[in-house]
Amino acid sequence: MFSNLWAWLSFLLIAALVTVIWSIRRHRSPVLQVTSESGIDKLMPSLSGLTLSTSVEGNGVEVLENGAFFDVLIERIRAAEHSVHFETFLWKPGELSSRMAAAFMDRARAGVPVRILLDAQGSKTIEQDMVLRLREHGCKLKFFHKKSLYTIGVLNDRDHRKLCVIDGREAFVGGHCITDEWLGDAEDGKHFSDVSVRLHGPIVHSIQGAFSENWAGETGELFVGDAFFPVLHKAGGTAIHAAFVKPENSAPAVKILHHAVLCLAREKIWIQNPYFIPKVEAIEALAAAVKRGVDVRVLMPAASGSDSPMVQHAGHRHFETLLRGGVRLFEYPHTLLHQKLMTVDGCWCAVGSTNFDDRSFDTNDEITLGILDRDIAARFDAIFDKYVRRAEEVDLQKWRKRGVLHKLHDNAAYLLNDIL
Repeated sequence: MFSNLWAWLSFLLIAALVTVIWSIRRHRSPVLQVTSESGIDKLMPSLSGLTLSTSVEGNGVEVLENGAFFDVLIERIRAAEHSVHFETFLWKPGELSSRMAAAFMDRARAGVPVRILLDAQGSKTIEQDMVLRLREHGCKLKFFHKKSLYTIGVLNDRDHRKLCVIDGREAFVGGHCITDEWLGDAEDGKHFSDVSVRLHGPIVHSIQGAFSENWAGETGELFVGDAFFPVLHKAGGTAIHAAFVKPENSAPAVKILHHAVLCLAREKIWIQNPYFIPKVEAIEALAAAVKRGVDVRVLMPAASGSDSPMVQHAGHRHFETLLRGGVRLFEYPHTLLHQKLMTVDGCWCAVGSTNFDDRSFDTNDEITLGILDRDIAARFDAIFDKYVRRAEEVDLQKWRKRGVLHKLHDNAAYLLNDIL
């Protein structure tokens, strides 16, 4: 009798603990009923304000694709004179790992402060001797949310950002990870596609702030002075804001940003995202955009091209609803398209680390840049066009006739969509 009572009490205690942790971590989703008489080109102050950021003018932006990104990044790291701050989710052993580590150690030996923040789960396979060598050469390397009793309530929260800030004057933001699949030019299934941007101008302070947020959270260390936050002058004509904060009990900034722009588009919404699993409110907003006359297209990898086929099958759950709503869907079967890009009305665009799913929107630490620049939007649309030529458009009638096993796979995968 007492053993049964103890078992029930234990069960109730565990259930209560899970409920408490869930209630602490949950966020409200934004209600997608945003309307405006102004076009999105006039709404940068609103978008940045809603995402607890500030739109800043006078920035220079360079778009970098595929493996060529690392040629530029490593060159700039080796040229650093005052500081190097690097943050990423995925780091695996290989050629790229060795090249990055060599650049970091070179700067640390020269007396330049080098801080490296890696997600403990995403970078769990990094060689321990590599970690030791980086630290022995003077690099400060920390892991985000390592497994411990202290982090038990946030173990599902991962640092999915990919960014680098050099001398406080130059920043890189995008989707590139430190594994050898990100080398090359997306020429086959072993070489992925991705897009990041190189930034100069006042927006670099915001990127440095994003790095500081998690670095201070893991280490307690703050950094100040011209080596990290120098006075930044105009370096171009582009307005940008950075969405990355996660306020308590409210939707994270990246979710508000992605969802809000769906409601504001007047002409087109073109999305490129590797893990596209929209919730009902986003699906309804996309369908409403189509009814307004907006050209809505989504380009994603097919299950055969993805590094996580289960995620693609989870996304299939709502394909029929999206197609009936007039959204055009394209699957790329040849390799992983990892870029997280969105363009709206040919003038506004987004780039960063955020996937179009609830793990990114509600759980992970992410960063997305909102950019008002017709030339950059056109460049992102050109990337869409380049890959969509070899993609397969999903046809509603054919999709309805897909096999029973495919449907079962889709529905089973979707049960896990919040943790994929």
